[in-house]
Amino acid sequence: MPAERIAQNLDFINWTVLTSLAIGAFAAVVVGRLRTDATRGFLAFTAFCAVIFGVLAVLSDGALPATIAGSPVTADPIWDAPRRIALWLFVGLAAAYVVALARGSRAPLLGGAGLAAGIAVLAAGSLGWGGSAGGAGLLLVQLAVLTVVTGGVFAAMILGHWYLVTPKLDERPLVLFARLLTVAIAVQVGLFVVWVATGAGPGGGAPFGVLGGQWALFVWLRLIVGLVFPLIVSWAAIQTARTRSMESATGLLYINVGTIAAGTILAAGLYFGAGVLV
Repeated sequence: MPAERIAQNLDFINWTVLTSLAIGAFAAVVVGRLRTDATRGFLAFTAFCAVIFGVLAVLSDGALPATIAGSPVTADPIWDAPRRIALWLFVGLAAAYVVALARGSRAPLLGGAGLAAGIAVLAAGSLGWGGSAGGAGLLLVQLAVLTVVTGGVFAAMILGHWYLVTPKLDERPLVLFARLLTVAIAVQVGLFVVWVATGAGPGGGAPFGVLGGQWALFVWLRLIVGLVFPLIVSWAAIQTARTRSMESATGLLYINVGTIAAGTILAAGLYFGAGVLV
């Protein structure tokens, strides 16, 4: 049964969600520090949250089973050690970046090093669970967009809270975050079409085949709940932020945190449970 198959691989789903939150939120902080005038308090707090998510991801990684139960996806243990080393390195660099932000430093090199470590984590995960070189490349693209969207919406939601307690802040940082989030979700929608049309993934099967059959419910939920609805809500968040309706914008971003997290869980569950990229 599909639900049972997904449940058997909850450890890998948990890893995907935590890693996406950690690296994606950190990436948002780096962009916010270099490209906006977002407050130091917001940046340091969000970077600290990224560190916490990173620590949880390290603990999750250490508990991953050696095999992926009942799935066409195979795990290559040779990439376990590089992935864990990269995760620890990311956490250490992110923690150092928190200190730098708290001291008022821009620290672009430190931020770039943290991003590089995060990319190394995703690359090692893709090589370990992607199967062939081509499969690893496709999985890296999927993990990268999941990371940008999942961590990005968390950071945008936290930023919205800053406006509720400091109403005179310039709206441009939140507008930028909402725009980038909307673009990233639109990219996900495009990738969904490509993945489904080509039957991407080790268990993808025939073109458009996943839209029917035993996994169809989860695929359609991924599309409607995890992609189309968040895309509409993100666009609405841009409009409300531009008019300085910050309570409305923050509420919309709250909704998106839940729907995007659900979409990430579905995407990870479909890959590790059925070998399907969506």
